[in-house]
Amino acid sequence: MKKGILKEKSFRFAVRIVNLYKYLCEMKKEFVLSKQILRSGTSVGAMVREAEHSESIADFIHKMAIAQKEINETIYWLELMMETEYISNNEFENINTNATEIIKMITSSIKTAKSKLTTNH
Repeated sequence: MKKGILKEKSFRFAVRIVNLYKYLCEMKKEFVLSKQILRSGTSVGAMVREAEHSESIADFIHKMAIAQKEINETIYWLELMMETEYISNNEFENINTNATEIIKMITSSIKTAKSKLTTNH
């Protein structure tokens, strides 16, 4: 799997999150939960970009692990927003599919990097 695919998917996901944030603020007048999802949802792509220029395999793993935590947190906020009816089940399913793809890609990247780290020692 190419890093470029993850880079693009995480960026597109951030765009969706920014649009969700704008929708929640403008249409639902929700300003607290929306800030949380904006922070975690846009952080994923930022950490993937940081990992791209990591100083070592260990640094790469560390940055990707942060991205993994951020996407997992974002899924939590999405679930909460669905359960509290800020977003519909359909909206949740659509964006959660993207989030699940990204978390799987990040997890795979971490596993690959860890295997490289252990074979280099």
